[in-house]
Amino acid sequence: MSEKSQLMLMAEYNQLMNQRIFEASSNLSDEILNEDKGAFFKSILMTLNHIMIGDILWLKRFSEHPGNYTSLKQINDFTQPERLDQILFNDLNLLYKERKKLDEIIIDFCNELKEEDISNPLNYTNFKKEIHCKNFGYLILHVFLHQIHHRGQVTTLLSQEGIDFGDTDIPEIVPDETGITNKVQEINIGD
Repeated sequence: MSEKSQLMLMAEYNQLMNQRIFEASSNLSDEILNEDKGAFFKSILMTLNHIMIGDILWLKRFSEHPGNYTSLKQINDFTQPERLDQILFNDLNLLYKERKKLDEIIIDFCNELKEEDISNPLNYTNFKKEIHCKNFGYLILHVFLHQIHHRGQVTTLLSQEGIDFGDTDIPEIVPDETGITNKVQEINIGD
């Protein structure tokens, strides 16, 4: 299995888990979504916003890669976050609408990703204005691990509200050796 195919699997998993987390969260009132639950980013809505902030920041950095990935041009349509705890969207439905766009960009990017670029370095500057040069593939993997970490926090908060998030295991989308695979089903909330 190539590194690119592993990152594609992570992109598909990411999309599915984001759909499910927004579906589960849609059953909660605005009051509960915004309630400070003592989590690192306080509330469910703030944590979902933080996940999106991390993705936007990293994808904007990735768009500067010399590989010139056209799939990342759309990331310029997203506002540059100013803080990691910023609320981009107070409304769950609007946040989900933008989340879906972002997940499509991530999938398109992983599809376009050149295998030879994965092991090359990426130069970037962080919030503290520190300059870094790190392995591109490891940074892409970080985006997925960051999401998994914070979605885990949200599933705990959902559990505290009596909502069973269900299965989060990746084998659900790992292609069957016979070539049969499950496709991500679109989940609509608040239409």
